[in-house]
Amino acid sequence: MKRVSGALLLVGAEIAAVAAGAVVFLLVAAVTAAVPLFAGAGVLAVAAVSRLLGGPAFRRLGLPRLVLPYVLVNTVVLAALAGVAVFRPAPVPPAAAAPAGVAYWQLPTGSRIAYVKLAGSGTTARPPVVFLHGGPGTPGEGLPEGSEDLAAAGFDVYAYDQVGAGRSTRLADPAGYTVARHVADLEAIRGILGVPKLILVGRSWGGTLSAAYLAAHPDRVARAVLTSPGAIWDPAFPGGVGSPWDHLPAALQEQADALTSSPRMLVQSLLVGVNPAAARALVPDAEADARMRALLLVAKDTTGCAAAAPAPVHGNPPGFYSNQVTSEDAAARPDPRPALRGVRVPVLIMRGQCDYLKWEVTYDYRRTLPDSTLVYVPGAGHSIANGRPDLYRSLIGAFLLDRPLPVRPYTGTTDPARS
Repeated sequence: MKRVSGALLLVGAEIAAVAAGAVVFLLVAAVTAAVPLFAGAGVLAVAAVSRLLGGPAFRRLGLPRLVLPYVLVNTVVLAALAGVAVFRPAPVPPAAAAPAGVAYWQLPTGSRIAYVKLAGSGTTARPPVVFLHGGPGTPGEGLPEGSEDLAAAGFDVYAYDQVGAGRSTRLADPAGYTVARHVADLEAIRGILGVPKLILVGRSWGGTLSAAYLAAHPDRVARAVLTSPGAIWDPAFPGGVGSPWDHLPAALQEQADALTSSPRMLVQSLLVGVNPAAARALVPDAEADARMRALLLVAKDTTGCAAAAPAPVHGNPPGFYSNQVTSEDAAARPDPRPALRGVRVPVLIMRGQCDYLKWEVTYDYRRTLPDSTLVYVPGAGHSIANGRPDLYRSLIGAFLLDRPLPVRPYTGTTDPARS
């Protein structure tokens, strides 16, 4: 019985050593981003628990002289396994070269922002159009759909990579990716352009950012177009807002799981929750962004209607930490809707028939913004520009030029796709 209890204690020592190493690793990582410190603390915890429980185990087994060799071997083996599974970087594909026309703003906020511009023709002074991409952290490449039409109508058109994404600044401390920082960057861009007001075209998360900017600076927006906008305020939808990952086909779900279930990725996910700077130190931006891009490619054609054309692919990298930390901050900030209810800015809201976002997410904009118009777009999914490009261009052009819309505004309160 003594030897049986010793063997059982030795098994318990192994489990306890692994658990202690993981707990201490996370506790130390919560207060420092130095990988040698939190990794070393985890190793020391393994050694300490191996010694604490291994001693009694080997004495019961009648092998007290094996305690120190056991502690040494056990610690080295577990550290080596962790090194291979958690600390070995994944290969990173070479970054795509920036296409011609990409320029940079150095903002007073500290952000270096990559952007493209198409100058408007004619002499009519119009507010510039600024496209806000989705995500957070998923920029497009080049000029968005409809830019040429807007430039021909006299608008200067800009599209930029938000901080932490594309070719723009990656922050040393990812905790700096907040909604307030994105709003401050946009306000700084307005200042650099030297204009009193902007026209915003926000896509998906870009709609959320547009709403946040409207709440903070309602007098600095001439008009806004929100296409498939994300939630104004996530906590208003405790059941979730809808996601392209909710209904992946089995084959694609397997691919997504393979990209997210490795020990290194699971540890990174835990670290993002306790200390994003530690997560970034373990898994640098280039590796995290490449993994995120691969994951986005898995789901890129699941966000439209069944017969939609494949979504285009480009090389402008997404920003993983901007995505994760901005999303967390968006859910923790105060509700902007009370401020938005008093904003008298004309806003066009576009809703695609096959959008994965819940109807209530879209309708919350119509209910909140007093001068808003909601348009329902058949045959389009989350990316209306991809699903119905001609109608998308026509809607933006007509709205910004204050002309009749090519389709009748939707005045109902329920999802027409279900009626």
